[in-house]
Amino acid sequence: NWYCYGKTVAEQDAWDVARNKGVDLVVVNPVVVLGPLLQPTVNASILHILKYLTGSAKTYANAVQAYVHVRDVAVAHILVFETPSASGRYICFEKMLHRGEVVEILAKFFPEYPIPTKCSDEKNPRKQNYKLTNQKIKDLGIEFVPVKQCLYESVKSLQEKGILPIPKHVEDSAHLLAG
Repeated sequence: NWYCYGKTVAEQDAWDVARNKGVDLVVVNPVVVLGPLLQPTVNASILHILKYLTGSAKTYANAVQAYVHVRDVAVAHILVFETPSASGRYICFEKMLHRGEVVEILAKFFPEYPIPTKCSDEKNPRKQNYKLTNQKIKDLGIEFVPVKQCLYESVKSLQEKGILPIPKHVEDSAHLLAG
């Protein structure tokens, strides 16, 4: 995964430069960032869910991923900047989900789309969550947007930007966020 490798090498270089220059570096590491798009195009994080809505993915992967709302990433950066005691690395995510859970949430909100119901790997046991904690960033006072809301807002944004067609005669499923 060249994207992740590139991010890792860049962070390692940042830590080296900070040490050599005597800079107090604090790093916020977001995971898959969801929510409303600012840009007119699809990024890697949004493509992660878009493929399940367009029918281009016929199955979902036997994999887990952590998710965070784009506004929470912004808040996390402000918190580490404004907290003098902040130090080191902060993993920024609300929740980790199996891809099967992601497609279930999407299907509940948007049943009009061809969301896959089968896992691409039914031979092996369902992958378990990674040992990852967001406690350090939570200790700074962040209150995360629930991942269900992240997914909902991402799809609504894709629809509003014309990236994802809105099927005719579709009832808005915003009322499902409370449940």
